[in-house]
Amino acid sequence: MSKLPDFEGLAMFGKVAEEGSFAAAATAMGVSVATVSRAVTRLEERLGGRLFNRTSRRLALTDYGRSLAERAAKIYADAEEAEDVARETSSRPRGLVKLAAPLSFGARWVAPLLPEFFRTYPEISVDLHLTDAHADLIGDGFDAALRIAIMEDSSLVARLIAPVRRFVVASPTYLSRYGRPQHPHDLGAHQCLTYANRSRRDVWRFSHQSGEECLVTPTGALRGTSVEALLPTVLAGLAITELPEFVATQYFRDKQLEPILTDWRIPEGGLYFVTPTARARPAKVSALADFFIAKLAAAEWSAEELMGWKPPGHRRK
Repeated sequence: MSKLPDFEGLAMFGKVAEEGSFAAAATAMGVSVATVSRAVTRLEERLGGRLFNRTSRRLALTDYGRSLAERAAKIYADAEEAEDVARETSSRPRGLVKLAAPLSFGARWVAPLLPEFFRTYPEISVDLHLTDAHADLIGDGFDAALRIAIMEDSSLVARLIAPVRRFVVASPTYLSRYGRPQHPHDLGAHQCLTYANRSRRDVWRFSHQSGEECLVTPTGALRGTSVEALLPTVLAGLAITELPEFVATQYFRDKQLEPILTDWRIPEGGLYFVTPTARARPAKVSALADFFIAKLAAAEWSAEELMGWKPPGHRRK
């Protein structure tokens, strides 16, 4: 015999004792009379005693059944209350959300939005992990993540918030000292900084509206795990790098950096809100998703929004 109590049998027995009949209990629980009868019979066999005296006209508790009925009814009531609390929790936005986001994007665009979020949802707290490492949502127990990527097929559920372009950039000082590359192949003669947290060394993939494609493996004196690690060297006029739009445009505006090779395109990624599954998503996660999607979909960091700049031939999605 299993050591696990027969919770279903006990709950159904308690409901029958409360309602006074198998039929009334079955109606109240939304199951068949046969299901209730089998559960009570199974419980009697397990406990080794008769719970009801049954006739064709009458159902009555035995003394043995009467001694158990109150506790069994409490099991049913407690289970109903637990489910009611769980339903309320799942439909009401409250509780802790564990969220992952890219380091630079999270610091620049996610964290500044949190005060408004907390004012709107005072019963939600956020455990925010800012990292450029690829977070394992399921393995690391994250409820959701904001990701900037070219999404591949995945078991995760990803909702596109906004497209995110990438720019190859240099400072005016660098360009006046070392010259402006006219073709992606020219980058081979330049210091080009890249990222150390990608699974393989970066390959910059360029395409031209003429149909020409060009792959460049950047080489330089520095690789870093974040944009912040590369920016000082680039701003000092010592190197070229590739930056996401949400970082690059603020430096375009004050002319600290310039986009180069603007008649070439590199693959456009996107900002996504990612969750392990869309089914039975808690209200706290849905509230967070709706908030950030509404706030970030306008892509206020875009070149068009900030400075009216558009690369030749570019048509924003």
